[in-house]
Amino acid sequence: MSLFTKRIGIDLGTANTLVFVPGKGVVLNEPSVVAISEEDNSILAVGNEAKTMVGRTPDNIIAYKPMKDGVIADYRVTEAMLRYYIEKALGSWHVFKPDVLVSVPAGVTSTERRAVVEAALRAGAKNAYVVKEPILAAIGAGIPIHEAMGNMIVDIGGGTTDVAVISLGGIVSAASVKYAGNKIDQAIADYIKKTYNLAIGDKMAEDIKIKIGSALPLEDELKMDIKGRDFITGLPRSIELKTNEVVKAIGRELREMIQAIKSVLQETPPELSADIIDRGIIMTGGTSQLRNFPELVFRRVGIKAQLSKDALYCVAKGTGIVLDHLDTYKRTIVSKR
Repeated sequence: MSLFTKRIGIDLGTANTLVFVPGKGVVLNEPSVVAISEEDNSILAVGNEAKTMVGRTPDNIIAYKPMKDGVIADYRVTEAMLRYYIEKALGSWHVFKPDVLVSVPAGVTSTERRAVVEAALRAGAKNAYVVKEPILAAIGAGIPIHEAMGNMIVDIGGGTTDVAVISLGGIVSAASVKYAGNKIDQAIADYIKKTYNLAIGDKMAEDIKIKIGSALPLEDELKMDIKGRDFITGLPRSIELKTNEVVKAIGRELREMIQAIKSVLQETPPELSADIIDRGIIMTGGTSQLRNFPELVFRRVGIKAQLSKDALYCVAKGTGIVLDHLDTYKRTIVSKR
C-alpha cells in the first residue's frame, strides 16, 4: 500500500453512517438519509442536512433512507451517499482514490455484498473491502477474535440486531433479526397512538426512547412531556409519559432481540458455550445503550452481559483497526476488487 493511499472505514448503518479515518478516529457521524427532489429525481442533500428535512418537507422533496433493515434498498441513492461521505472525509482536494472498507450485516447475501462493493467503487474507491458487522464490532470492542475462544457479540443498531459467536477470526453461529432501534421507536409511537390518541413523529419517538426508555421497569420512573397531534380533534396536545409505559410498549421488540440471542446460543458448540459463560456477552451498537438492557439479557438468558466502551462506535473503530492491519485480517475480509 503506497504512502498516498488514503484509507476510510464506513459503518453503513440503517440509522446512521459513521466514517472512520485511521489516525483521526471517527470523523463523521451523520444520519443515513438522502433528500431527493421528486421533479427531476436529483439528490438535494445528504446526512444531517437531509435529516432536518424529514417530516418537514414540501411535497416535492422526499427524505429517503436508502438503507432498509441494514441492507441497501436503493442502489443509486446509496452510491450517492457513499460518494458524499468519501468526499467529505477526504476533503475536496484529494487526488488519490482511497481504499474503502464497508461494514455489512452478518446475514447479507452475496448479491447484496457485491452491491456494496460496486457502490463503493462507483463512489470513488480504489479498492473496496467488505467485512461483516459482528466481526468489526468485536474487533472495535477489543475482543481478541483470532484466539480459539468463543466470544459472543450482540450488535444492536437502528435496523438490525446482529448476534454472533466468533472464534478463530470467523463467525461460528449467527443470527440477524430486523428488530432494533427503529422498531422500538415505532412501537413507542404506536403505543401513544393507541393509548392517548396522539400522533407523534419519528424524532419524538426516538427522544422518548433515549430520555426515559428502559428495558426493565424502574422503581423511580423518569417522566417526559410529549407533544403531538390529537387524532380526534386534529389539534396539538401534550401528555406526560413515564418510563414504565415505555417498557410495556417495547416489550415485544425486546423479546424478539432476546430470542435471537437464544437461538444463536442453541446453535453454538458446547466448547464455545463454556467460553461464553466465562466471558459473558458483549453488547455494542447504539440501541444496546437502552437503560438496563444488559441486565434484561442477563435475566432472560442467564449469561452476564456488558455494554462495551463507546458502544456506538465499535463497528467504526473496527473498520479502522482492520484497515491498519489488512494482512492480519485477510481471512476476515470478504471481497476485494
